[in-house]
Amino acid sequence: MHSIRVEDAVGTVLCHDITKIVPNEFKGRAFTKGHVIVEEDIPELLKLGKENIYIWKIDEGKVHENQAAIRIARAIIGPGIRLSEPIEGKVSLIADYQGSFTVDENLLVQLNMIDEIVIATRSNRRPVNVGDILAGVRVVPLVIDDYKLQTLETICAAQPIVQVKPFQKLTAGIITTGNEVFKGRITDKFGPVVKKKIEDYGCNVLNHIIVPDDAGQISGAVNSLVEQGVELILTTGGMSVDPDDVTPRAVREAGAEIITYGAPVLPGAMIMVAYMKDIPILGLPGCVMYHATTIFDLLLPSVLAGERITKPMVARLGLGGLCLNCTVCRYPVCSFGTGA
Repeated sequence: MHSIRVEDAVGTVLCHDITKIVPNEFKGRAFTKGHVIVEEDIPELLKLGKENIYIWKIDEGKVHENQAAIRIARAIIGPGIRLSEPIEGKVSLIADYQGSFTVDENLLVQLNMIDEIVIATRSNRRPVNVGDILAGVRVVPLVIDDYKLQTLETICAAQPIVQVKPFQKLTAGIITTGNEVFKGRITDKFGPVVKKKIEDYGCNVLNHIIVPDDAGQISGAVNSLVEQGVELILTTGGMSVDPDDVTPRAVREAGAEIITYGAPVLPGAMIMVAYMKDIPILGLPGCVMYHATTIFDLLLPSVLAGERITKPMVARLGLGGLCLNCTVCRYPVCSFGTGA
């Protein structure tokens, strides 16, 4: 840090805040620590009585925090994200459209292992809306070695680290299973809950079929919906271990590939994920009917974003997979399922 004439300070870095005071009107920072002085700043600094200021000259091979944050942000972003202007060394990443915010978790850890680089994001595979802040990036010191940024940029060259995958407005089919509903002993309360959840994402329900606890009829309903051209099948009921609950077996007999039957998530342990000719099939456990947030809410954004659900994806939900049943549900702004 050393003193320099204001007129000679263009391109240097201000080492301290400079306060502006207008009696009875304003008192605050006119220039902040870390500001890179430009030609237009000179008259204003002179008006503030600053003929000499303390500056920090950026040496060759060093990058100022604002420029560093911009480079980091540009290196990591993929589709659906725009950048804010740097403020006090930080750049925010903002959603351009509604979708599923996704993070390459392994690469994110690798980048944050680079000394003096900070990248903080939302949880992976969370639904986001236009204008949501998704991440913030900065460096720790006022200036950083350029080679560290180059290392980051090399790692990010092959693929984006963060992106927003837009939701597809899928045509869905619902299969409600259960003798008690099929025979009219009770009113179906499950189907309407599921229908509303997917319609809130812009999807539409092409057909809702009610069948008894019969594997053959459930299999027939699956194949019927496939023939009708649905892009997503949701089954309700028949997912427990009771002898009459045959939905997983029936889905398999229909020709679907079962990815997982069960998940380390509460509520939602008895979910089934399957695919039939690349059409996702989710077998929903009874908790979806009466809990505000379940495994269904964790997986649906990825399904609607076109991601294929895998066993490892489901297994990783176990870290954070215990819903705390808050009095007021704040999902997705909570810890539920944050291990994914």
